[in-house]
Amino acid sequence: MADPNDWYPTLEGLAVRRAEAHAMGGAEKVAKRHAAGRLDARQRIAELVDERSFTEIGALSGAAPADALVAGVGLIDGRPVAVGAEDFTTLGGSIGPAASRKRWRIADVARRERVPLVMLLEGAGHRPPMPGDPGGGGPGDLGAQGNLSGLVPMVTGVMGSSAGHSAISAPLCDFALMTPDGAIFTAGPPVVKAALGEEVTKAELGGPSVAITSGLIHNVSTDDASLLRDIRTYLSFFGSSAWERPPHIDTGDTGPRPLDDLLSIVPRNGNASYDMRLAMSQVVDGGGFFQVQPDFGPSIICALARIGGDSVGIVANQPAVIAGSIDTDAADKAAHFIQVCDSFHLPLVFLADNPGVLAGLASERTGVLRAGARMFAAQTRARTVKIHVTLRKAYGFGSSVMAMNPYDEQTLSYGFPGAALGAMGSASAGKAVGADDQTRADLQQAENESSYRSANGLSFDDLIDPRDLRNKVLAALAVSARRRASAVEPVARTGITP
Repeated sequence: MADPNDWYPTLEGLAVRRAEAHAMGGAEKVAKRHAAGRLDARQRIAELVDERSFTEIGALSGAAPADALVAGVGLIDGRPVAVGAEDFTTLGGSIGPAASRKRWRIADVARRERVPLVMLLEGAGHRPPMPGDPGGGGPGDLGAQGNLSGLVPMVTGVMGSSAGHSAISAPLCDFALMTPDGAIFTAGPPVVKAALGEEVTKAELGGPSVAITSGLIHNVSTDDASLLRDIRTYLSFFGSSAWERPPHIDTGDTGPRPLDDLLSIVPRNGNASYDMRLAMSQVVDGGGFFQVQPDFGPSIICALARIGGDSVGIVANQPAVIAGSIDTDAADKAAHFIQVCDSFHLPLVFLADNPGVLAGLASERTGVLRAGARMFAAQTRARTVKIHVTLRKAYGFGSSVMAMNPYDEQTLSYGFPGAALGAMGSASAGKAVGADDQTRADLQQAENESSYRSANGLSFDDLIDPRDLRNKVLAALAVSARRRASAVEPVARTGITP
C-alpha cells in the first residue's frame, strides 16, 4: 500500500507531465527540424536569454505540449525580460485558449514589472477548439500588448511563417525583424486561394521582399542565431522601461577627438554625393551603430549608437540615395523611430543634408505631405534631448522635419559654415521666379551666405568646424546631463498623428 505521506509518486507524476511538455511535437518532428539546421522554440529562448536564467510560465497548460507556446521570464545581459516563442512542432505553433492566456500573462508581467517583451513567431494563428482545451473568453493578449506601447520596449522576431492573430504582434511592437525564410501575413496561401482564388506562395505573400517593402518588418537577419543576437543588441541601447534611463556603457571611446577624416568624407560641394554612414561612423563611439530599417525609406538613416558611452538615436539624411530627399517611406520610418527614442528617453541627434521633401507626381500620390507632417509632429512633440547639425544643406520643410530650429525644444543646434538654407536651392528659385542673370547671381550669393545669416538670427546656436562635430555633440550631451540623470516617467502623448 502506498504511503500517503510519500512525496515521490507525486513528484514523479509532475516530472512525467513536464517531460511531455518539453518534448514539444515529439522526437521525430524536433529531430527533423534540427536536421534542417533550425532551432526549436526552447532552443531559441535559450539562445536569446542569459544561460540558465529562463523561468517558464504555463508549461502544463492546454491540450497540447505547452499549448504550442513556450513562455516565461529570463535575463538578457542580466536584465529581466518577458518572452514567448511559438512552437511550430506542436500543431504548427497555432494558438489555443491556453496559449492566448499565456500571451496575455507575459504581457501582464512585462507591464507590472516594467520589463521588455519579446515575441518569437512561427505559427498558424488561432486553431479550432480541441478536446481538453479550457473554455473560451479570458483576457485579450493583443490588447495587453497594445497597452504596453511606449511603456516597455517590445520586439517581435518572425522566424518562420506567421499568420493571423499572432502576426499582429509585429506592427504592435517597436521593432520587428525576420529571418530570410520567414513570412508574415494576415492569412496564409490556402485561405487566400479559397477566398480570392489567388495562387501564391508564402514568400510571395509575406516574405522579406514584401514585409520589408511594406514597412511591416524593420530588419532581416541572416538566420535564427543572428536574429536573436540582433534582439539582444537592440535592447542593449534601451532602459528596461519608460521609467528608466538608457544604460551608460564604457565603450573605451567616450572622450572628445577631432574628426580630421570628415573633411574628405563630406564633400564641400553641396551637390556631390557621399555615404552619410561613413560620416556617422566617425562621430559615434568605436565607429559602430545599429541601423533600423536600412532597406525601407533609405534616403533617411535611423540608427542606434553610443556617443560618450550614452545611447542615442541618430536620424540622418543619406545623400547617396535620391540626394537625401525625404520621401514618404523615409518620413514614415523616421516618425516611428523618433517616437520610440522619445518614449524611452534616448537623445536624438539629427544630421541634416537634404534638398527638401521629395516633390513630383509619384511622391504626391504616395502621400509625402502627410508622411512629412507625421515626421514633423513626432520631432516637434518629442521631449527628449534633441541635437541638430546641418552639414551642407537643408531646404524648405526638409529643415523643419530634421529639427533645425533651436526654438523647437532643441538642446543645441549647429551648422557647418557654407551650409545652404532657404525655401529651395538658388537654381530652383531662379527658375521659379523667371530670374535674369543678375537676379540669379544675387540668389546664388544669398545661398552662399545663408549659413551666416542663419547664425546671425540664431537659427543656429553656432557654426562649427566639421572636424569638431563629435566634440560639439558631446558638449550638447554634457549640457543635458543633469536632465538626463533625473527621474523619468512615460511620455504623455497628446495630439492626433497626421
